Amino acid sequence: MRAQKKPVVIEYVEFRGFVNGNSSFSERPEWLLKAIYDDDNIRFFDEKDTLTIETLEGTMTANIGDYIIKGVHGELYPCKPDIFKQTYDLLD
Repeated sequence: MRAQKKPVVIEYVEFRGFVNGNSSFSERPEWLLKAIYDDDNIRFFDEKDTLTIETLEGTMTANIGDYIIKGVHGELYPCKPDIFKQTYDLLD
């Protein structure tokens, strides 16, 4: 038996690090701000130059240059740049 993965459209931002103590992302969509300020799914400064993200699989760390992906059910998770580029085609 064989199966093919269905195409899924995701939203994402790139974590660019910290500038003057503030986090830097490629964009700041509403879902990211909610995860940071309202839900506490993303935390800063647990480790230097990283984000701590609460995912469905547990706590994960995002490093500078990693992508933060919002999944189809609103879940968040980090993704390394090489995996992101192999997995996703950019739509815009």
